[in-house]
Amino acid sequence: MDHQDTKRFVPVETGAPKYGSDLIAAAIREQGFPYICLNPGASYRHLHDSLVNYLGNENPKIILCMHEEHAIGIAQGWAKITDKPLAAAVHSNVGLMHATMGIFDAWCDRVPVVVIGATGPLDATKRRPWIEWIHCTIDQGGLVRDFTKWDDEPASPEAAVESIRRATMLSTARPSGPTYVNLDVTVQEMELEKVPALHDISRFKAPADPEPPRRDLEEAVEILARAKRPVILCGRTSRSEEGWAERIKLAELIGAKVLTHVKLATSFPTTHPLFIGETGWKLSKNLLKHLMEADAVLSLDWLDLAGTINQVFPAGSPSASVISVSNDFNIHRGWNMDYQGLPAVDVNIPTVPETAVSRLLEALTLRLPASKTYERRRIDAEPSRTSGDISLMDLAKVFNRVTRDMDVCLTSRPLGWPVNANELEHPHDYLGHNGGGGVGSGPSIGIGAALALRDMKSPRVPIAIVGDGDFTMGNTALWSAASQGIPLLYVISNNNSYFNDEHHQAQVAVQRGRPPENAWVGQRLQDPVPDLLMLAKAQGIDGEGPITDITDLADALIRGLEKVKAGKPWVIDVRVPPEYCRDPMVELA
Repeated sequence: MDHQDTKRFVPVETGAPKYGSDLIAAAIREQGFPYICLNPGASYRHLHDSLVNYLGNENPKIILCMHEEHAIGIAQGWAKITDKPLAAAVHSNVGLMHATMGIFDAWCDRVPVVVIGATGPLDATKRRPWIEWIHCTIDQGGLVRDFTKWDDEPASPEAAVESIRRATMLSTARPSGPTYVNLDVTVQEMELEKVPALHDISRFKAPADPEPPRRDLEEAVEILARAKRPVILCGRTSRSEEGWAERIKLAELIGAKVLTHVKLATSFPTTHPLFIGETGWKLSKNLLKHLMEADAVLSLDWLDLAGTINQVFPAGSPSASVISVSNDFNIHRGWNMDYQGLPAVDVNIPTVPETAVSRLLEALTLRLPASKTYERRRIDAEPSRTSGDISLMDLAKVFNRVTRDMDVCLTSRPLGWPVNANELEHPHDYLGHNGGGGVGSGPSIGIGAALALRDMKSPRVPIAIVGDGDFTMGNTALWSAASQGIPLLYVISNNNSYFNDEHHQAQVAVQRGRPPENAWVGQRLQDPVPDLLMLAKAQGIDGEGPITDITDLADALIRGLEKVKAGKPWVIDVRVPPEYCRDPMVELA
């Protein structure tokens, strides 16, 4: 008999909480988390029991993961779609250390995640020999304090309820980020003498985003009303459709050219005539020209405003007024430099883009004539070849041709993907980078995003385009997608190399007058070449590949999309050469 057939869930009856962990589980439920992602561990065995045998494994339902980093990644992917946190549980100090890369990614990505941790008894007289000693860490939250918004170690079940309420509220408030609550095992196993009286959960909502200061808003309105050649840098924004529509209205009203950042989720339609391109840290000659000609720059929480502005306006020679809209400074600190350089700006509006854009629109609509009508612009770049090896540019072009008239959600794109390669017309069309550069996060982030889209009953097809390094490091996350029946298409851009470092090694060799031909050493995944499709099949997900000829690529993508539409996860292994696309797929005006 198949082992699966022997599993039976024994129904439970939920009454009043009897243990500390019951009360804590109820506190997790009241936040409305539909899922809690976890890899199990003894430090929270009592909470695990309460999730299953007190709550009945419903609201939240357990998403079992093979690694703590995957648990955080799935929660991050969920937040990238919903702007709301999921709960994730990690075991003791060891599980938290596994989870740290995922937490750092979520921190740099400014997305909300509520991480529940645990520790052995802090009272040494209650520790089991050996295991509960090595699983006790004084100030366990110190492991992640420099890249979380807040952490706590409550000393009673009642205090734990407040901690979870605060953790959820602070995680959600923008700028968003992960929070961490560490539960002493003795607090979890404690028998309750009575059920404590608690304030209703509705009284602990996250605070609203701040309104722009009046004087700063008025100054920004004056600059934009007078501007003849404004440029908008569309940076970190929410997934709000209303916010998306208002950004388009503002750009059209003031006639602004618009840039977006390849590391961030899409914030403006790439098919709009005012869109002039995606950029990474280095501006192309075309984008540099537009910015040098600008007389006003409106930055909407741009990822690296100083890095961009300093390329355009060297110190002492600004030719445009710069307006910065961001409250990201509220979480800047000294441990990590994810805040980037200090930008030189003329107006500093300390709020989020959506609130500032709404107020700018209200004021500027009274000052400026109605905007003209803009027609949608299509991005159509046919592959230059119909047969032969598949370059990264070929993959991008064929992918664009196959998906350009579909509702898809790109949960990730690999390093070196050409800019301006995708028609992005909705906040969910592209979810940006992982935030912190942690290789191995793409598979789990894709699962979280696909799970959210499935629960929203969205028609979008989630697609994770991942590199082979990202896939091999994170491939056991696929088991969670198979276990939960989460439909998602993985397209592996497989160059059999840790190419980002190979590229660096070649540059170093050239600088030192040494042979760049040796850059492959210690970089190439060859001899033997890993069978990535077999790695996927080992986790319960089927697929096809390797696809090595461009003749077969479009049909393989179409088959994969149909599998996902039918409700299955699917993997396609596409072989590409070790290279980056430095030029845009389409050079926009």
